[in-house]
Amino acid sequence: MAKAEKTAVTPTRQEDYAEWYQQVIRAADLADNSPVRGCMVIKPWGYAFWENIQQGLDRMFKATGHTNAYFPLFIPKSFMEKEAAHVEGFAKECAVVTHHRLEEGPDGGLIPAGELEEPLIVRPTSETIIGAVYAKWVQSYRDLPILINQWANVVRWELRTRLFLRTSEFLWQEGHTVHETQAEAEKETSLILKVYQEFAEEYLAMPVLTGAKSPGQRFPGAVETQCIEAMMQDRKALQAGTSHFLGQNFSRAAGIIYQSREGKEEYGWTTSWGASTRLIGGAIMTHADDDGMVMPPRLTPLHVVILPIGRTDSDRENALAYAERLNLALAKLTTVWGGPLQVKIDRRDLNAGEKGWEWVKKGVPIRVEVGPRDIEKDSVFVARRDRGARDKFSLGREDFISGVPALLKEIQDGLFARALAHRQANTREFDSYPDFQAFFTPQNSEKPEIHGGFALAHWCGSPECESKVTDELGVTIRCLPFDRAESGQGKCLVCGRPSPGRVPFAKAY
Repeated sequence: MAKAEKTAVTPTRQEDYAEWYQQVIRAADLADNSPVRGCMVIKPWGYAFWENIQQGLDRMFKATGHTNAYFPLFIPKSFMEKEAAHVEGFAKECAVVTHHRLEEGPDGGLIPAGELEEPLIVRPTSETIIGAVYAKWVQSYRDLPILINQWANVVRWELRTRLFLRTSEFLWQEGHTVHETQAEAEKETSLILKVYQEFAEEYLAMPVLTGAKSPGQRFPGAVETQCIEAMMQDRKALQAGTSHFLGQNFSRAAGIIYQSREGKEEYGWTTSWGASTRLIGGAIMTHADDDGMVMPPRLTPLHVVILPIGRTDSDRENALAYAERLNLALAKLTTVWGGPLQVKIDRRDLNAGEKGWEWVKKGVPIRVEVGPRDIEKDSVFVARRDRGARDKFSLGREDFISGVPALLKEIQDGLFARALAHRQANTREFDSYPDFQAFFTPQNSEKPEIHGGFALAHWCGSPECESKVTDELGVTIRCLPFDRAESGQGKCLVCGRPSPGRVPFAKAY
């Protein structure tokens, strides 16, 4: 019997996917748990990844005419109460501030004092307070549109948390816009969804489905919620970004009124949209393997790491000098996406294997070893992170330098193709409810194996049929695809009534 190959991360994906995910984060040094339950510390490597995500999205927002601003962390309770569906949707997740100072108690500890006249909600999302500000800013149709985004943190008091995927506090961007007409607001909603789709697929190398949420899964207070949905390696879905058409609901609650071109008072048409550090979780679960993180080259904090190797002091000095010359040559290059090539020489006095494995676990796309033999042949020893950790090849120095940008693009494209193939291999059509049930039922109920995927099935539109599937199997409709009609009419998987087309069902994060 062949001996199982040792991996840098244990357990493996197949052995325990949930624990594997946590161990990848630890091995890649992306984040740590906080002393505050449910919160996380994003470590430098993880934060550098988030900064690249942030910068990429920010450029795309600004290219579509949006600007950044900042709004308060605290929201008066009365603001939340103005929009009934909104407060109902967030009430159980809110953190509430009721006092404004601490005083020494009788036992020497600190106790809250100075009760506030009105409790303040720690921002779970900003529609209500931004709406109040917009009501002051908007007087005439000439003041529209307002196209503003903010980068911020929010708090949603989660009971069951998981780093990057669901934490009590997380980082995100939230866009809030006001428009003169319904058509303009609907166009904005679709525009931002296309931005999210492009970013997910072209930057994160994460293929996504697009569509609208079912009425039962819309954002609280929205008329329509559009989303991008990705399949993770355990075949569960991840909602990776949402864009909401809010109609006039929040304008009516906040009093966003403008004088129209005809001189009449009208309520503004608003949208909101957001993506968060959950994208990091999505990248991990889409690309990482049993040796750690695999960074998509377009967003990685580091493209190439150079590892000088030598057994003697003289060998190490020569290798470092060779690495320095290589670094200078690479530093003059740009990636195929226009940004500078990020290169680092690992000069630490550590065992070569130890250093190499650290960068494997962090997911750097290209590792380059240079030692006495490489210097003698004026070559480098190259490893690609999208391949096995021990899959290395020798390449002439000049050929390597000139080929790095193309190599990075090849890795980026390969990651997307691999993720897309995974989704296609685990997407099936179903017309029988028993077969559908079997698809989402693990063979080992005590320790469920990886199972399921995206099930394309007909749905009549009934909330009862949707709830039945969720209650029985923990499966939800991920979206109503924009091209749903192309799948053809059929009969609802649950009740047999007419359906205009198939929708993807999946277990989800």
